[in-house]
Amino acid sequence: MSGTALACGLATVDVVQVVEAVPEPDEKVVALDASVSAGGPACNAALTCAVLGVPTRFVGAVGSGPLSGVVLRDLARHGVAVTDLAPPAFEPPLSTVLVTASTGERAVVSRNAVGVAEYAALSESELDALLDDVAAVLVDGHHLPVAVGVAAGARRRGIPVLLDGGSWKPGLEELLAHVEVAVVSAAFTMPGGGGLAGLRDAGPWWVAASDGAGPVRWLGGGGHGEVPVPVVDVVDTLGAGDVLHGALLAELARDGTADLPGALARAVGVAARSVGATGALGWAGDR
Repeated sequence: MSGTALACGLATVDVVQVVEAVPEPDEKVVALDASVSAGGPACNAALTCAVLGVPTRFVGAVGSGPLSGVVLRDLARHGVAVTDLAPPAFEPPLSTVLVTASTGERAVVSRNAVGVAEYAALSESELDALLDDVAAVLVDGHHLPVAVGVAAGARRRGIPVLLDGGSWKPGLEELLAHVEVAVVSAAFTMPGGGGLAGLRDAGPWWVAASDGAGPVRWLGGGGHGEVPVPVVDVVDTLGAGDVLHGALLAELARDGTADLPGALARAVGVAARSVGATGALGWAGDR
């Protein structure tokens, strides 16, 4: 099995500044380094998947303004095809990221998809074209009406759907009904709790949860287990979760869901390598 991957969800513009320490109230600091690049969970996952050699498509709200140009530039640089569903006058949200030089930890402020309620709807023929030759789909829970339509269309066609669950979002239960594999962060909590078992009961048949430098726990397919995270010298943790999901998306597009623990272990290895370099894609320079 081998085919195209599709990532559906949020794209942002990340303004990243590396500092010795996050400033206190009313304090000004001078950045050690700064960059402006595309970001967001689905966008970073699409870029990661493309870097790993899998033909990749991105669907979400991008727009055509100055900030949109940053996202389009980075996606085009890595050969990611874009289906833009942005409403008129849309600009991708701006994320401000402070990375502490000594630890690689990041602090992020962003509006994500807050306040955006209108999207260009996909017709059935457009969805067919979007999913043509696609072997795996990722959704990140942002732009929920679009994500539900894409995920439902994928499942009707027998295409596995992977959820990047960074945090719980209102209405996510509708999306989970169309998800086959869910990998969530330590910050993700189902309403009413329930842990991985509760998440699996919501729809996915195979689920996993990351925990920073701790092992990634998984449950499903008649078993459970943990994938250890390799020990590395941390430079920058920005986008590590997005890289994990993008690498897993690449695994699913290549080989399907037959060996999810093995696919997860390989994706964890890529994510661990990513925190040893600057930025979400700094690790890609050593490929």
